[in-house]
Amino acid sequence: MDLHFVKYQGTGNDFILIDNRSGEWDNLSVSTIRQLCDRRFGIGADGLIKINSLPSYDFEVDYYNSDGSKSFCGNGARCSVAFAHELGITADSVSFMAIDGAHTAEKKEGLVFLKMNDVAEIDSSQQEFVLNTGSPHFIHFTENVADFDIVAYGKQIRYSERYKEEGINVNAIHQLDDHSFEIKTYERGVEDETLSCGTGVTAAALALGEKNRVEGQVEYQVKSQGGNLSVKFKRENSRFTDIWLIGPAVAVFKGRVDVQI
Repeated sequence: MDLHFVKYQGTGNDFILIDNRSGEWDNLSVSTIRQLCDRRFGIGADGLIKINSLPSYDFEVDYYNSDGSKSFCGNGARCSVAFAHELGITADSVSFMAIDGAHTAEKKEGLVFLKMNDVAEIDSSQQEFVLNTGSPHFIHFTENVADFDIVAYGKQIRYSERYKEEGINVNAIHQLDDHSFEIKTYERGVEDETLSCGTGVTAAALALGEKNRVEGQVEYQVKSQGGNLSVKFKRENSRFTDIWLIGPAVAVFKGRVDVQI
């Protein structure tokens, strides 16, 4: 069967987007998803996303990592919003359901503004923080992101006794000034470094806010390996609300590929 797709990237985090509002691709197998995401034998991507119809929402974001596992993906969700806009869902504000719950988003000024779910708890210990922003993240503070071996360190944490069963994403960050930081991310499900990770950038911003004991409305500019993002949030008594992940979502190319269900 011919599968029509659009390839998107959000600061280097790349995805295969499929319009599945008709339900035609409901039974796309995990093995097929893995093959399509393979960078040598398939289209190549960090993940695959099906845009599904869902009552009471503009659409559903059905996200798969490149290994076929499911999670929430911030950059993938932003690319989904841009793709939905291309499909004709052009309201100023859209609502969609994802694996971690409902979200709203806007596409404006050439960027996608994605509202993330509130975060009520951060496990912190010295230079390391653990929290969930739709996907679980481990945050490590370092003085040198450029030379930091995120793959070796990420595997060490991700496959440790504490995290090996569920897995965890691992981020190394360095604060540049009061309003910005740089980051590298190792993603579970991809099992490698990715050029950007939306939930990771968000988790890192909240961890930095917690570390610095900021209060009220805060915005951080973020330098990921694949480009720049920003995260806005409100912190009150170590509770984080009104969290927004902001950045570009760009169509790379369109195509079709023969697949077996």
